[in-house]
Amino acid sequence: MTFAATIITLYPEMFPGPLGVSLAGRAREEGAWSLETVQLRDFAADKHRTVDDTPAGGGAGMVLKVDVLGRAIDHALALHPDCPVLAMTPRGKPITQERIRELAGGPGVTILCGRFEGFDERIFEGRAVEQVSVGDIVLSGGEPAALMVLDACIRLLPGVMGATESGHEESFEEGLLEYPHYTRPVDWEGRTIPEVLRSGDHAKIAAWRKLRAEEDTRLRRPDLWERHRGARDRPASGARREK
Repeated sequence: MTFAATIITLYPEMFPGPLGVSLAGRAREEGAWSLETVQLRDFAADKHRTVDDTPAGGGAGMVLKVDVLGRAIDHALALHPDCPVLAMTPRGKPITQERIRELAGGPGVTILCGRFEGFDERIFEGRAVEQVSVGDIVLSGGEPAALMVLDACIRLLPGVMGATESGHEESFEEGLLEYPHYTRPVDWEGRTIPEVLRSGDHAKIAAWRKLRAEEDTRLRRPDLWERHRGARDRPASGARREK
């Protein structure tokens, strides 16, 4: 089954962009995923193809018009009715690797790229649109964020990555950051590859990698570490432990 990606944007020329090369580009050529862009201006109602207007209540910037957004989303849903619609916005819920896996396992995704000051809030009341953020940063538009989400999905599609293990021994897959990596030369400016990784003892290597993943997560991402500890300490049945 081909993973169908539909992008609603004011700048369709930004796609496929980096997704046209490397693993994603090859996967598209082989039919693992498809890409269609929808020009938001095509759904404007006036001769000037206006897609934005001044904010109600005053303020700087412009806001994407709800009627234009609604028609564009309806068009995308008619093309792929089973694909969820995501809106890229810093006001959205942070995307997780778990959500990426869910999306990659489905028929595809429609992504709405914001511009200016953002979306008229009524679009989220009138349409089933999931608001998504790629981090606590503000971009000039949703297109770079959409590329990130698509790249994360595409690499998980069957056959895209060469080694099956590559998709599982990575940051966030087990709720932890990934362990550090090394390769030749063994000695570089007096810094050597840890001896355990040269030992050939696979059990010791696995234990070292697990320990380093836990240590790095605890030090670099205490938020992830707390969630990981909570999940690890939770009984498998979901029942509370007796005190």
